[in-house]
Amino acid sequence: KLDPQTAEAIDQFLLKLRACAKGDSTFTFVLDDPAGNSFIENLYAPSPDPSLNIKFYERTPEQQALLGYLVDPSQQGESSNVVPSEGLSSTSDKREPRGSVGAVAGHRAIAQSNSAEIADALFRYSAPEEVMTFPSTCGACAASCETRMFMTRIPYFQEVIVMASTCDACGYRNSELKPGGRIPEKGKRITLFVKNINDLSRDLIKSDTAGVKIPELDLELAGGTLGGIVTTVEGLITKISESLERVHGFSFGDSLDENKRTKWQDFKAKLNKLLSVEESWTLILDDALANSFIAPVTDDIKDDHQLTFEEYERSWEQNEELGLNDIDTSSADAAYNSTS
Repeated sequence: KLDPQTAEAIDQFLLKLRACAKGDSTFTFVLDDPAGNSFIENLYAPSPDPSLNIKFYERTPEQQALLGYLVDPSQQGESSNVVPSEGLSSTSDKREPRGSVGAVAGHRAIAQSNSAEIADALFRYSAPEEVMTFPSTCGACAASCETRMFMTRIPYFQEVIVMASTCDACGYRNSELKPGGRIPEKGKRITLFVKNINDLSRDLIKSDTAGVKIPELDLELAGGTLGGIVTTVEGLITKISESLERVHGFSFGDSLDENKRTKWQDFKAKLNKLLSVEESWTLILDDALANSFIAPVTDDIKDDHQLTFEEYERSWEQNEELGLNDIDTSSADAAYNSTS
């Protein structure tokens, strides 16, 4: 009664809203979650949903503060003045001499905070010449702990940096694999034709930017799914199966209708059937940064006819997602050229 124009506008808006709710009108629904804890069901799962688009982005400082990830600026300034000096003194005190850290000692140091499978896979290629130790903070209980780091080179691949942390207070363990060297100019697509059980034992490195495809199952995992892992082909398939059960709560719950339940059970059975290799199948790792790897079974990688590597030019969208379009190295290039 006080504002008829506003009341009329609200009524018109409700008509549009009801039309969207009944499906009589097409519309775009955007769910923006800075914490990354929201979810919209994929009706075509496990295949990609043509109507669904998921985009990851870096949080702004305001969003970081809203989520409680930033400390007070004054405290941050104080900590930045104190931590480096403590870090330098602790690192210099705790680092062992180069001669005393060889293959055996390095193997033991990394294995203490890493799973046996990952340690065996890494040291199958080469052992670290030097393991560096520096203080860090536990991600679970915030207690002081140690992080061990070493760099090793994998044949036919590149240098990688292995970082392993363990907490004596709560027992938390964490390991990370980071690629070393410069950003490759091209992306890489690795295709493996799995024909027998022995192919399941191939060592595999999947970076956090790599996507996984299995054409026989119409399965496609976008880049970032599962994170970066060091495992085998069998371990990757097992991890995909476990991740589907854990993540897709809508797909395995009691409220799911029988048709969808049967569809998911059949897909899981097909996924597990890959491990028996009753029929040959194809595994594709598509990494825009070329930081992924599947080990050959021959001494010369060119003699392994089941394994192919294909380089390709990254699209503008891929470079934009990786933040490469905004990188400007002209000043650094000019400085290096003048020095040389």
